Amino acid sequence: MRKTLFLITGLIVCHLSTAQVERALEPESKVQTSHSVMIKGQTVPYTATAGTQPVWDEDGKPMASLFYTYYERSDISDKESRPLVISFNGGPGSASIWMHLAYTGPKLLKIDDEGYPIQPYGVKDNPHSILDVADIVYVDPVNTGYSRILNKEVDRSTFFGINSDIRYLADWVNTFVTRHNRWASPKYLIGESYGTTRVAGLVSQLQNSHWMYFNGVILVSPTDMGIERGGPVKMANYLPYFTATAWYHKQLPQALQSKDLDDILPEAEEFAINELLPAMVKGGYLSDTERDAIAEKMSYYSGISKQAILDHNLMVPTRFFWKELLRDEGLTVGRLDSRYRGIDRQNAGTAYDFDPALTSWNHAFAPAFNIYAKNVLGFETDLTYNLFGPVHPWDRSNETTGYDLGTAMRQNPYLHVMIQSGYFDGGTDYFNAKYSLRHIDPTGRMSDRTSFKGYRSGHMMYLRAEDLETSNQDIRDFIEKSKVMPDQPAKY
Repeated sequence: MRKTLFLITGLIVCHLSTAQVERALEPESKVQTSHSVMIKGQTVPYTATAGTQPVWDEDGKPMASLFYTYYERSDISDKESRPLVISFNGGPGSASIWMHLAYTGPKLLKIDDEGYPIQPYGVKDNPHSILDVADIVYVDPVNTGYSRILNKEVDRSTFFGINSDIRYLADWVNTFVTRHNRWASPKYLIGESYGTTRVAGLVSQLQNSHWMYFNGVILVSPTDMGIERGGPVKMANYLPYFTATAWYHKQLPQALQSKDLDDILPEAEEFAINELLPAMVKGGYLSDTERDAIAEKMSYYSGISKQAILDHNLMVPTRFFWKELLRDEGLTVGRLDSRYRGIDRQNAGTAYDFDPALTSWNHAFAPAFNIYAKNVLGFETDLTYNLFGPVHPWDRSNETTGYDLGTAMRQNPYLHVMIQSGYFDGGTDYFNAKYSLRHIDPTGRMSDRTSFKGYRSGHMMYLRAEDLETSNQDIRDFIEKSKVMPDQPAKY
């Protein structure tokens, strides 16, 4: 690897005294390095820029600074037709590290083929990165990663809430696109988990307040995004996820267990919509005979006992399911990826002690990014890289992001939406994601611009080697499908 380093401004200002060491973030800085990576058998040269860009207040003074990493393919000069992907993770309070070092970027953290951490920690080339077809910028919102508030007098509500988060990030994206001369480029937003709430709102805010139009939005393991559901609807929607998880752990009756996952999930979905949901809606007016029959069938599709289901009046919480499914084996299953198993302090109880998936991921990602930032990107700092930063209290009021995304699609005939979900994700389950997609477009008239992709993994489906390749290819195909021919008018 040939590496060239350009230090534009110092990132960290250190004031040393006998009393303390003050660590402060410069509003603007960047370090640029040159690299190459082999993607799909092709050598792709690129530049990596790690830096900070301000968030300004109404008087034009920096009130925060956001850390970003920007990857540009360096053997392509035509930026007008070169797609730009703007990437966010979620939380709220999560840095962009997850998709950056495990999904779409040119480097991957070292994990095994099923996503479990291995030592020594570090990174390797990503042969499936989308950098061959698009430039990518990974953005860390305020208090995540190396991003920090600069003006301590600014009210925290300026940054920490559904709608304030969208407003300041829209301004930041507008500045970034302008500085890097990418207004003509086909543009895409990708967000994971709470990041889907973020990008669903951002595409609307950027379109309506900054007049910046996008070709696509990719929702990875989406949240509810403010789309109304609750009670029986949400609870019935969990059933297909229960089926997928029970199938993985071989807890289903032989008649189901012997089938492939792709064959049994449509069955579970039909049962959830056509039988379980109406039964839940009836509540106490459901006859004993009906209740018993539904519980029996729910047990058949979930792998837990009929009695446990009856004890919950058919509405089984996910937290109980994670504790109950493998209780006989003294094990729990993960929330964010139910393939992962854990051991609690005691076998009794209605919820697990910890999520075995998340704890496994944390000790793979944190060391890898700190090594990568310093040794590969050449980014020097004494700040802690916050995988999860202090962003609370978070104002969750007035969330309409899913509906706003639908409105943005209707306003912009160029705009496409794709959802990517893992079947074993219990935090943002795949069938509720399908429900969201249906209600982003309740008329069904934009179905040619919406798509759903499912994978045999969890919340971060890309941690599984097979799904890493498939999911990145799905993004490539999505970008290709949403390209607009020259002189094609935006009209219905």
